[in-house]
Amino acid sequence: MRDAVARISATFTTGRHLRDGSSSSSRDAGASSVEYGLLVAAIAAVIVAIIFALGIGVKNTFNKTSSCVSAGSTSTC
Repeated sequence: MRDAVARISATFTTGRHLRDGSSSSSRDAGASSVEYGLLVAAIAAVIVAIIFALGIGVKNTFNKTSSCVSAGSTSTC
């Protein structure tokens, strides 16, 4: 009974859940860091892709507007 109480007490005081009477290892924290790193990399890749796609659209719009302004009122845009 004292062993169970000690485990519960250790869980509350350290903030870690104990498995089989031992505290969580640093390998778990390392795996979490790698997962967060991969998640951040994936989000960054999506943001870069969106910016490139928007950049191409904006470039085409400015080119069309520029050609319309250069042509004057004789051309329809």
